[in-house]
Amino acid sequence: MSIKAVFGANIKYYRKKRRLSQERLAEMTNITPKHLSAIETGAAFVSAGLLEKLSGVLKVSVSVLFYSTEEKSVDDTLFGFVEQVVEKELVRAVELIKLQMRRAEDIPQNTANKNNPDKNRKS
Repeated sequence: MSIKAVFGANIKYYRKKRRLSQERLAEMTNITPKHLSAIETGAAFVSAGLLEKLSGVLKVSVSVLFYSTEEKSVDDTLFGFVEQVVEKELVRAVELIKLQMRRAEDIPQNTANKNNPDKNRKS
């Protein structure tokens, strides 16, 4: 699905959700119903100004108007990759911490005190 088609389908969806006719939404955004119909079918696109007007009238963020459940966006794919990397690094960090703790437990107490002369002094 093209970005124009996704955008148009979202305009239509939120227009209907707000119970607005094409004529009423066109009137509220100062465009013709024919232009709105072309936008909703993906045959036409919008200017930045009209994008802001549509977003405001429909009471949704601009980004929502470009959202598609049919295709993964680059952001979704990137987010998934970052999530996998973070998970692997967390597992690695936990294993390193466990190893450090086991090593610390293996050091006898008197050996640890020999390395710190302040602890061996008697007041």
